[in-house]
Amino acid sequence: MISDQEAMEAALAEARLAGEAGEVPIGAVVVHNGAIVARGQNRVLRDADPTAHAEIVAIRAAAQALGNYRLNGCTLYVTLEPCAMCAGAMIHARLDKLVFAATDPKAGACGSVLSVLNHPRLNHQMWADRGILAEESAELLRDFFHERR
Repeated sequence: MISDQEAMEAALAEARLAGEAGEVPIGAVVVHNGAIVARGQNRVLRDADPTAHAEIVAIRAAAQALGNYRLNGCTLYVTLEPCAMCAGAMIHARLDKLVFAATDPKAGACGSVLSVLNHPRLNHQMWADRGILAEESAELLRDFFHERR
């Protein structure tokens, strides 16, 4: 049974791989029944796809691995607070829980800028937790953008 810490460490490993590939270093994993069933990292540049955020890549991989577009019983771990697109995809996938590391004060849609998750008018609600390995995730992003400037 994987812990929240171990799952977020796996997401951070994906983020590092994305950064090494020249992508914004964000990583994600999906856990089902205590094990990682899918991994994702930002691929927008490599795939020339504006929707290829780490969360979307991981959600797509999890749906394939589990043979269902509904991801009931799954938890998504991601290194940065999801944007509106990714939060919407999580709702449509019916994930049980989201765990993210660092908040995103510019585009976060899980409380920082918008509150897409758990909006009272939406038909699916999910548990969200934040802050696990937040400093490590934020530092990875800061270093990446510092090198770009």
